[in-house]
Amino acid sequence: VFTDSNLIVTGNWSGSSGVTGASNTGATFIQCASDPTQGYAPTFAKMPNLIKGHTYLLLISHYTDSQSGYQLTFSGGTASITDPTIPMLQNATINCDATIISVKLSKKVTCLSLDADGSDFSVSSGLSSVISATGVGCDNAFDFDSVLIKLNNPLPIGNYLINTKIGNDDNSLLDDCHNSVPVGDSAKFSIIPLAPTPFDSLSPVGCSPNVLQMVFSKPIQCSTIASDGSDFTITGTSPVTIQSATGNCNPSTDLTNVILIKLSTPIVSNGSYQIKLVNGNDGNTIIDECNQQTPAGQTINFTTRDTVSAQFTDQVFLGCKYDSIQFSSSGANGIDQWKWTFDSASSSLQNPLEIDSVFGNKTAQLIVSNGVCSDTANAIIPLDNGFKSLFSAPDTICPADKVLFLNNSTGNISSWYWDFGDGTNSTDQNPEAHVYPSPYNQIVYTVQLISENNLGCYDTATKTITKLKSCYITVPNGFTPNGDGHNDYLYPLNAFKAVNLEFRVYNRYGQLVFETRDWLKKWDGTINDKPQDTGTYVWTLQYIDGDTGKKYFLKGTSVLIR
Repeated sequence: VFTDSNLIVTGNWSGSSGVTGASNTGATFIQCASDPTQGYAPTFAKMPNLIKGHTYLLLISHYTDSQSGYQLTFSGGTASITDPTIPMLQNATINCDATIISVKLSKKVTCLSLDADGSDFSVSSGLSSVISATGVGCDNAFDFDSVLIKLNNPLPIGNYLINTKIGNDDNSLLDDCHNSVPVGDSAKFSIIPLAPTPFDSLSPVGCSPNVLQMVFSKPIQCSTIASDGSDFTITGTSPVTIQSATGNCNPSTDLTNVILIKLSTPIVSNGSYQIKLVNGNDGNTIIDECNQQTPAGQTINFTTRDTVSAQFTDQVFLGCKYDSIQFSSSGANGIDQWKWTFDSASSSLQNPLEIDSVFGNKTAQLIVSNGVCSDTANAIIPLDNGFKSLFSAPDTICPADKVLFLNNSTGNISSWYWDFGDGTNSTDQNPEAHVYPSPYNQIVYTVQLISENNLGCYDTATKTITKLKSCYITVPNGFTPNGDGHNDYLYPLNAFKAVNLEFRVYNRYGQLVFETRDWLKKWDGTINDKPQDTGTYVWTLQYIDGDTGKKYFLKGTSVLIR
């Protein structure tokens, strides 16, 4: 931690490509590559603009604890990097011949703080003394948290302490912040009579097992495991053949705490079994790291469960407003859990009843379990009784028009009934073009299409059609825009079937006062909201007849009366 600007970094680095600079709160930070072997020597100046009262952190990474290849000089200010955690001895164990103690520390300490002659440690027994110590991993790392302590003589059976002290290098173990393991710190370990590793632990057996996992309290020598699995036999409800046996072996130690026994075929049925340790084709059972052979004849019992099936059946009951689906599933092979998932619902019943008001394809999923084995099944169930009455027809018709009704109904429909609203009807799916009576006034007809499906269900579609009094296109010869609701506008009348219509109005000077392409937009006798004078106005009208395609151009006059 630096509170002064007098920091200088010089030395040989990997080259200018390994240097980057960045600015933060006015200070420049320099990062250099860690390989000092390339022979480049760029110059690094003092980092400027460090502000007093601010905190800065300089990180240096190097393969050794020396300053080989670079120099750091610092003048003025202070530097302090601290870690308040004190390293401690955590636990200790001793190997089979009672000559090597393995000690685990609570945090990492530096390799350079460990005295190779073991003088950082002592044993609470005058029967043996420490002759060396090796940090685990110190051959390629900066620090370690496990150390192997070698004794000059094996210790007898008993309880002991491994203690820390100041070594011949004038320190105990030190962490990266020079915090030392307290002198006198200790860890207990015991030496007990050697005994064979028991054959007593089998990992839980799952569904349809084809591999059994044996777990041992002490590491087993992998070389003592017969690869053909002949160290084991299995007897029980059904015949079981062992294909092979392997350990999860550590290549450096040839030891494993787990042996995997592979079966020729999975066990798929409910049953009780016993696995037995025997002398294999290699002449022994299994031997642990202390060369203790586990006696033959030991056994472990285990059970298996039947595999299960989630296959299910469904029975559909179709209705007019609702459909019902009765699901049925098996409870065979100990199934005691059912998890159903439908489109918008779920159930834990064995045989649920699902009711739907929206027809179409429905999805169903079932997951079953007997506590060990599970299975999943899916199905799509069509509810194809949905239907809808639909038809299309024009909104308005002229007196002489024939109306064509287009039946757009969907679903499994067996019959149709048309009510045209004028006292006539039809049972055809697509009736012939219909002609309505010619009225003296405009009239509105209500048309209905009633559809029936094969289940006797009905649906009705309704539409109103307005039959006009006249579709003869003309322009009034006069209008009175006084707001009384009668003849207030000038526009082409009854232009229902006019296509590409253009209507224009001119005053007596030939000036255009109104134009439109929409016959429903009418002239109210004003220009820019200013009423125009009483008088005669000329109009022109051109359009195409929508039925015949014939083009028309008409011209005339109308009188504006106020």
